[in-house]
Amino acid sequence: MSEVKKIATRDSYGNALVELGAVCEELVVLDADLAAATKTGVFKKVYPERHIDCGIAECNMIGIAAGLAAAGKIPFASTFAMFAAGRAFEQVRNSVGYPHLNVKIAATHAGISVGEDGATHQCNEDIALMRTIPGMVVLNPADDVEARAAVKAAAAYEGPVYLRLGRLAVPVINDNESYRFEIGKGVTLKQGSDLTIIATGLCVSSVLEAAEMLEADGICARVINIHTIKPLDEELVFQAAKETGRIVTVEEHSIIGGLGGAVCELLSEKAPVPIKRIGVNDVFGESGPAVKLLEKYELDGKGVYKQIKEWL
Repeated sequence: MSEVKKIATRDSYGNALVELGAVCEELVVLDADLAAATKTGVFKKVYPERHIDCGIAECNMIGIAAGLAAAGKIPFASTFAMFAAGRAFEQVRNSVGYPHLNVKIAATHAGISVGEDGATHQCNEDIALMRTIPGMVVLNPADDVEARAAVKAAAAYEGPVYLRLGRLAVPVINDNESYRFEIGKGVTLKQGSDLTIIATGLCVSSVLEAAEMLEADGICARVINIHTIKPLDEELVFQAAKETGRIVTVEEHSIIGGLGGAVCELLSEKAPVPIKRIGVNDVFGESGPAVKLLEKYELDGKGVYKQIKEWL
């Protein structure tokens, strides 16, 4: 059997920017002295006049992006999630969210899979922070295909967008002709009637592995990929709750305020069912190889399977 192709979504981001640059003259890319890591360097090589290195000054970068958006440009401000959502939160809120400017915030190196950079750089709180900003769209693509589509959709959308991207190479799972990306619309990857597993980001591939293991135990799990945390595809989640009666959410993010929080908020009001949230359990990360950390925090396929079996 051929090996599964793996690509980091930060690489997808850089490649998508180059493609967009050819057809969108208003596109401007900013980074905070991290062009090699965020992969905006590939855009800089092709369109140096439309790339701005703001230095290690993320808050200032967001202000510059806001000014560019007010002048009619489509700025993509790029840095690590910890700096984009954490350090620059006030500027994102007041300079981008409040005036509802057309700024795209591309946050790479999110979650536990940042690996050896350790707890200070493993941002597991960014989705929660960005969800609270009125009018902010929050995207968390699962693979290369979805990330490239998300970048293009973000550019076409009029308004602020937070785009969450990863450092670790992840399996390509959406490489099929039928795949379509639409902001606010989840994707059902597998039908099932015993429970529904709703996943986002790199955890989507883990959940597909876990669903195969559950199938071997006679448990038929529906699998839904939620690439848009906000606005949430409420209709799809509500339907899954009604039809399967049990929901599990899986994310490489704190179980507080992320995908699990969004799903619980919806279903507690409209369709109360038993829910299990799988993610980072109110702890900080630690330094180590990304794959080993995902195993330790039980966010790989075997770990997700184990947690669901224990819950059931």
